[in-house]
Amino acid sequence: MATANEKFTPGPGDALIVVDVQNDFLPGGSLAVPEGDAVVPVLNYYLATFAGKGMPIYATRDWHPTDHCSFKAQGGPWPPHCVADTPGAKFSSMLQLPPSTTIISKATSAAEDAYSGFQGTDLDARLRAQKVTRVFVGGLATDYCVLNTVRDAARLGYEIVLLTDAIRAVNVHAEDGSKAEAEMRFLGAHPATVESLHP
Repeated sequence: MATANEKFTPGPGDALIVVDVQNDFLPGGSLAVPEGDAVVPVLNYYLATFAGKGMPIYATRDWHPTDHCSFKAQGGPWPPHCVADTPGAKFSSMLQLPPSTTIISKATSAAEDAYSGFQGTDLDARLRAQKVTRVFVGGLATDYCVLNTVRDAARLGYEIVLLTDAIRAVNVHAEDGSKAEAEMRFLGAHPATVESLHP
């Protein structure tokens, strides 16, 4: 089990996955995550670190049709959010994604939802093509898309570093975020913060 002061030096075989930092999940958005905007400056540090080393960076996004199955009008649990090509689906303007970032769009068909960045996408194939064996994961939201992305990364055999200072939870139930973090650690994810990265 990782310790709080464990150090991680990004290097060959590593990639950064930024999960769903989109306007609709930020304050003022249609499905705002409490304090969701707090992840942006922290993620920008990680983005600069990975970009500075020329290492792979992926950014996932919900990219829904207007009649997506997760929307309340279709019987789903959520208000409409992240509809493709709308302002709410855009990444935060404060998120400093480098030009080399690979964008992974998920939940793009009306009949299928996808909380994981791996579900219904080519993310796994792209990572394997770049010989990635360890993923650093942060973004929104801890208890949904981050959790499910980590679940799939673990199932697929990746080593995982969970950027605990760059995630926030929806917390439909008060303990959802903490339970999600506990599950991710149980699955083998190593918790890390900016202080965990060697300069």
